[in-house]
Amino acid sequence: MTTMTEASVREFKMPDVGEGLTEAEILKWYVQPGDTVTDGQVVCEVETAKAAVELPIPYDGVVRDLHFPEGTTVDVGTAIISVDVGGGSAAPAPAAEQPAAAQPAAAAPAEEPKAAGSGRQPVLVGYGVAASSTRRRPRKGPEVPVPQVSTAIQTELNGHAPAAPAAPAPAAPAPAAPAAPAGGERPLAKPPVRKLAKDLGVDLTTVVPTGPDGIITREDVHAAVAAAVPAAPEPQVAPAPAVAQAPASYDTTRETRIPVKGVRKATAAAMVGSAFTAPHVTEFVTVDVTRTMKLVEELKADKEFAGLRVNPLLLISKALLVAIRRNPDVNASWDEAAQEIVVKHYVNLGIAAATPRGLIVPNIKDAHAQTLPQLAQSLGELVATARDGKTSPAAMQGGTVTITNVGVFGVDTGTPILNPGESAILAVGAIKPQPWVHKGKVKPRQVTTLALSFDHRLVDGELGSKVLADVAAILEQPKRLITWA
Repeated sequence: MTTMTEASVREFKMPDVGEGLTEAEILKWYVQPGDTVTDGQVVCEVETAKAAVELPIPYDGVVRDLHFPEGTTVDVGTAIISVDVGGGSAAPAPAAEQPAAAQPAAAAPAEEPKAAGSGRQPVLVGYGVAASSTRRRPRKGPEVPVPQVSTAIQTELNGHAPAAPAAPAPAAPAPAAPAAPAGGERPLAKPPVRKLAKDLGVDLTTVVPTGPDGIITREDVHAAVAAAVPAAPEPQVAPAPAVAQAPASYDTTRETRIPVKGVRKATAAAMVGSAFTAPHVTEFVTVDVTRTMKLVEELKADKEFAGLRVNPLLLISKALLVAIRRNPDVNASWDEAAQEIVVKHYVNLGIAAATPRGLIVPNIKDAHAQTLPQLAQSLGELVATARDGKTSPAAMQGGTVTITNVGVFGVDTGTPILNPGESAILAVGAIKPQPWVHKGKVKPRQVTTLALSFDHRLVDGELGSKVLADVAAILEQPKRLITWA
């Protein structure tokens, strides 16, 4: 009955929802044990290193168990929920029966050694040897009984290697000399400990026992190995307690610890990898964008942009796309394995977006082929999706260049780190009125500072400077969007 019920239970494992990801955090469960689910129904939301994703169940049935609570990070391939596909009414019964079935299984190893002296019992637990261990203590007597007891123990241990050479009676007293600290007796240890000692090359007669009734434990064997090693490794172990004691001084009233996982963990790893792999160069230019700001206001009133969000980022994005068309070699990546530069004949424009879960960089596929209204729509959808935390992993893959708008935070400029696999990233500073020489006179103008970081393996100073200068020239004279297109 139990076997048939267990056979009807299907385990749903954490899938790889992001092409090569190894783990995901369970954010929210939408079902509970006892709920009925259907094929394709969303049962939970998980956060990968790239995005939050909803997982549908591929079975029809009744939820039997949720293996992990919300907030748990689970490896890909690990079962996270079990569903009884054989009938909902039977689901609660196996859950109640399972602990009862586990109890006889746990008790079995303790009883089987009494009935059988061979097999795998000593490998599993070794309790069968404990009873004979107490009988081995009176081995201070005549030598004749010694080989008999050793043979019995050897048979019970299913081929214990150290006992084999000690089978002849005259050889039994020989090990007694080194074992003087143990009172001349044969060292007491359970089969797993004896195997460990054999694997590590430790003579049990030299080990000081700390277990009950003088039994040698696994810790005793490891201690003997550590004692035989030079003192050099010990100082390396010594600092470990100091590190472990650091959280003890944590002031819970004035400090907060935030686990680094999901998007934040992936971002940190990617930035470290990028910073120490690609040689970064950053160049700056300050430009008068007054005409661009006027064009933004005009486009907002244009019926072609009705319902679309028009802002400076739209024209900055278009300016970068035009600059890339004029300097196509900047749109490339570095193939480390092949030692080749891969020039892309398409632009997947990444836009860095700050979200509650961390910084993400979704990209607009084939942005180079979009008209200005199409680009405005794509930007609006990208930003809205990112803010809602619904950006898919596919939307964050395959980027070629990126724009990060630090100006929205009131920052003048910065030195951005490349998105891994890309050749350049443009940082846009705050646009604000500043005194500027215009037509021979100092006037207040709308000014911003642009910063372009690029991979110096792919982009030399001349190419990087041309791209940055072209972007600045377009923003200063937006009519170049027409003349250079």
